[in-house]
Amino acid sequence: MLKIILQAKRSIAPFNEPARDLRIQNQPLWLLQRNALAPYVTRELEIPANARLPQMQEPMLVYRDNLFFDEHYIEEFIRLAVRKNRPVRAAFSIDDPAFREHALPLSVSYTPAGNLYLADLWYYPRGPVADVDPLVVDMQSREVGYYHVPSYMAGERGDLVFQVPLRSMLAIDTWVHIFIADVVFGLFKRGNRFENRLAADLAFKLKVVGTAIYEGRQILECSELVKIGKNCVIHPGAMIFGPTTIGDNVHIDAGAVIENCIIGNNVNVSQDSQLMLSVVGDGTFLPFKAALFMTTIMDNSMVAQNTCLQMCVVGRNTFIGAGSTFTDYNLIPSAIRALDGNDQLKPSNRPVLGGCVGHNCRIGAGMIVYPARTIESDVVLAASKERRVIDKNVRFEDSDHHKMKSSNQHKVLYQKQQDLESW
Repeated sequence: MLKIILQAKRSIAPFNEPARDLRIQNQPLWLLQRNALAPYVTRELEIPANARLPQMQEPMLVYRDNLFFDEHYIEEFIRLAVRKNRPVRAAFSIDDPAFREHALPLSVSYTPAGNLYLADLWYYPRGPVADVDPLVVDMQSREVGYYHVPSYMAGERGDLVFQVPLRSMLAIDTWVHIFIADVVFGLFKRGNRFENRLAADLAFKLKVVGTAIYEGRQILECSELVKIGKNCVIHPGAMIFGPTTIGDNVHIDAGAVIENCIIGNNVNVSQDSQLMLSVVGDGTFLPFKAALFMTTIMDNSMVAQNTCLQMCVVGRNTFIGAGSTFTDYNLIPSAIRALDGNDQLKPSNRPVLGGCVGHNCRIGAGMIVYPARTIESDVVLAASKERRVIDKNVRFEDSDHHKMKSSNQHKVLYQKQQDLESW
């Protein structure tokens, strides 16, 4: 099958980088797409988004490169499409709770069609044609609570919950969608699939229990659930619970607690750090008592001691100083607004949401960042009397390094560029 990739050149704020180059589950999005499609395609062609599709009379899969999908969604989409033997386009029903609650808010990539929303993923059995049918794939969502909260925080919504799918697909239009792809459609989904397999597959259940007994560990700590790479140094006093994946050359010190995470290569987790439901990029350094909860950190970044990030996204090569606080809840309950795919503030549909820091940023110690605020790539924020509370989105033009004599020492790597096309 031929695979055709439509380029989406719109940059994702605050990274100033197309979605395809951002890290999802600690891999570039384009690589995740390629791996998911590898069993089905033999050739690929990449073209500009508005270019005409090549007129070839052969099976063809076409998608825009800002889509995140897993192998389970693609397997079902292709199975249904081949059985239908007609040109089809991926679609979501507004009644699908995972799509309605998590994928649709803040997005600009879906085309409304009655009670359906069409995504930029097509299958043509005999080359491209104008007439296509919508194809709805059940994402098999179920409600999962992520913590119990006092009634004054939950309000009318009750406890805080996610709609977790077993098959994942969404368009990456904003930094919030990176959080959704990594945590809700990624780590929560992985845990959900593990629980289902444990309940349905007796042989797998016996294997997990047997491994735990042989290793003298609890079930969630055994090697069937905690996958550790090569040349890792893990202190016996560290506690690691699965499902967790740890890369090569990782150092984890005493007192660290890690639960249901993806940890890349060459990562250093120091004493008493706590990581839960988080994705940690290659080369990340977490000094003592750093804490991550439902947070993504991309490659070669550092979160200094006594800093806690909850439901945040941090770009590559970024430093966040000690004792900084990224708040995630409006004290007087009101909708948290975040930047949508058109860089406009819109309701995020999240009662609790942290902030986002772009690539190559330097954030001083003791900062307080309000919910859903963004700090653009290449920004330097030095703590001062005038600037210690971040209550607005910070643009590159607001960076403190512009006022410093040594400003030429800060390399600007991700300058905002005009979008090369409009959708």
